[in-house]
Amino acid sequence: MTQPHIFALRTTANREEQVMDFITSNAQKKKLEVYSIVKPHGMRGYIFVEASTRSDAEQAAMNIPYAKGFLPNEIDYSEIEHMLEQVVTQMNIQKNDICEIISGPFKREKAKVTRIDKNKEEVVVELLEAAVPIPITVKMDSVRVIRRESEEEDD
Repeated sequence: MTQPHIFALRTTANREEQVMDFITSNAQKKKLEVYSIVKPHGMRGYIFVEASTRSDAEQAAMNIPYAKGFLPNEIDYSEIEHMLEQVVTQMNIQKNDICEIISGPFKREKAKVTRIDKNKEEVVVELLEAAVPIPITVKMDSVRVIRRESEEEDD
């Protein structure tokens, strides 16, 4: 395996998340060797793309709205290392879990998990006390699991 390279991509300010989503899906569709995409905290208008070659990075960003182009020079890891923070997220949520929403407009409501999107760190829940079940998308860190579906089946 070749040493991965890091390239800086200029984007429209406040559109970095959208560009990252587009690059991710492009790289998967085209089976490109793009290893990671980083949006540095506090640095608007840029994202960093780690890929095996400049060609792979450029292919992944081709024809993407809000992507303005790569900077001519490769970025050395030591230049951006201080912007990166390793975070280990514990994802202990499963489908059909009963959880409590701990923030937002539905705070203290109990809900059932219907879908989990680990990439976006979001869960889709349906409120238990609602007359009509309406799916609500909330961030994973704004729900707390109360009980598991499998535990109920053991009773």
